[in-house]
Amino acid sequence: MTKAIEERERVVVRFAGDSGDGMQLAGSRFTDATAVVGNDLATLPSFPAEIRAPAGTLAGVSAFQIHFASLDILTPGDSPNVLVAMNPAALKANLPELDRGATIILNEDAFTKRNLEKAGYDANPLEDGSLSEYRVHRIPMSSLTAKAVDEVEDASTRDAGRAKNLFALGVLSWLYGRPTDVTERWIEQKFSRKPAVAKANLAAFNAGWSFGETTELLDVQYRVKPATDAEPGTYRNVNGTTALALGLIAASVRSGLPLVLASYPITPASELLHELSRHTRFGVSTIQAEDEIAAAGMALGAAFGGRLGVTATSGPGMDLKAETIGLAVALELPMIIIDVQRAGPSTGMPTKTEQSDLLMALYGRHGESPLPVLAPSTPGGCFELGFEAAQIAIRYRTPVIILSDTFLASSSEPWRVPSTADLPAIDPAFTPGPSAEDDGAFAPYSRDDRLARPWAIPGTPGRQHRIGGLEKADGTGNISYDPANHALMTELRSAKVAGIAYDVPLIEVDSQPGARLLVLGWGSSEGSIRAGVRRARMCGHKVACAHLHHLNPLPSNTGDVLRSFDRVLVPEMNTGQLAQVLRAKFLVDIESFGKVQGQPLFAAEIEDQIAERQ
Repeated sequence: MTKAIEERERVVVRFAGDSGDGMQLAGSRFTDATAVVGNDLATLPSFPAEIRAPAGTLAGVSAFQIHFASLDILTPGDSPNVLVAMNPAALKANLPELDRGATIILNEDAFTKRNLEKAGYDANPLEDGSLSEYRVHRIPMSSLTAKAVDEVEDASTRDAGRAKNLFALGVLSWLYGRPTDVTERWIEQKFSRKPAVAKANLAAFNAGWSFGETTELLDVQYRVKPATDAEPGTYRNVNGTTALALGLIAASVRSGLPLVLASYPITPASELLHELSRHTRFGVSTIQAEDEIAAAGMALGAAFGGRLGVTATSGPGMDLKAETIGLAVALELPMIIIDVQRAGPSTGMPTKTEQSDLLMALYGRHGESPLPVLAPSTPGGCFELGFEAAQIAIRYRTPVIILSDTFLASSSEPWRVPSTADLPAIDPAFTPGPSAEDDGAFAPYSRDDRLARPWAIPGTPGRQHRIGGLEKADGTGNISYDPANHALMTELRSAKVAGIAYDVPLIEVDSQPGARLLVLGWGSSEGSIRAGVRRARMCGHKVACAHLHHLNPLPSNTGDVLRSFDRVLVPEMNTGQLAQVLRAKFLVDIESFGKVQGQPLFAAEIEDQIAERQ
């Protein structure tokens, strides 16, 4: 049958179901097919912290949201235009976020009495009129999948039950004209050793596509044209974890330093360990340590031995690594510490996002122990910040903290792949052995024009020196308890980190004539802030925005920028930590908008905050 085709500029789709329904897989497959089409896109996975929450309950709902468009987009979207709900719990958990008129595609088979009770429904929402404000498509996905898989030789009933996510993916792929070959190839490769399972999933996917093509329930297909404003080049779909791993590998290649990642499993930072373990061909070594303290010690030991030492963790692990990070400050060795922030304190909500580790990164160590703190703002931007962190660590002989977060780590976007040859070389400038011109004396705490001390690799002739946590004498590195020397070393370490500001780009302000309000953000809030500012401007509000990627030291023009506006609003996923820092440092009345719900900031929230201040 011939069906109408409608053009759409942008669409937000959310797959939602039980944590065992494969929603992350369906969403990621839809994302890859969307990337092939050439749409700009942004994604937002969401899943429970429990390994297996009670099936059919609200606590067990897993979701994957994708925003794709024919133009540049900045966020995964605030609310979905289309919700795919695999059971009553998925519908109930996500319905409050839908706007009137949104499309709901339901697995009708799952709306049994028992499942309705587990989701907390007193009546069946498919029959009581509560969904009358939405476009609802009731599809018996489970039974249609079972029927399709039943024709596959050697496929089991269990295979059919696990393949209904591929049926849903087939329906959505038809609805939005996504190519099928991308998913078909993935299924064949993923299940190459299980032919029956591969055939079952292919049958389910093709059945979903055919259902969309032949049913009278879906009478319209939608088309989103490829984005046309993308810079020419080779693109791949990456999340923040992959991009960060590639940035660290690129820094390893351009510096000639073998990369060593020592890590202890913790959600959500474990994925970086998994990702880097796949790249041994680039000389990457990965170590799963017995605990967080050991992991930090291994990374610092690797740095002492002339490697690019990296350790990755999330909030609770940062608590445990603090002493070793302080030791790295005292030793003045390059080391990279990655904190993939999550909602805390303590275990908190380990699969939900937050920006609440800023003050810990800046001040969460005993003694005066300043170090650089960087924060990427997009999944692709994790590559640049990973590379830059290595540059700073090596150039200034200092540990560097990268503040990523759960949203950045798991969200994805198209990323233009850079040429490694175009990236700047990083010179480790190891201290060589003595030459005929010098007297052979070695001062391990002498300093260059950046106040960085020598990096002398163990075994270098004539460069033996003492290391440890006790205070060092300036120049010689001998143990020193002299009060004046301690004050001097404290000042030198502080001045070294402050001097990094000369290498930090100035804040760039996106303003318009007459704007007296500045919206300033940091980390993963950039997309939402820029989208919210864009919306506010369309409503006639005059507003400026800017974003920070360097949190210590701050860009040298930070104070001037803050003082050039009548009002400064800082939205962040905490209770106002950056706002507190800026108030204290620049004595400017910073207005704070904090969100601690385990969710990213939404563009609509930024727009509302701007409107309140106009």
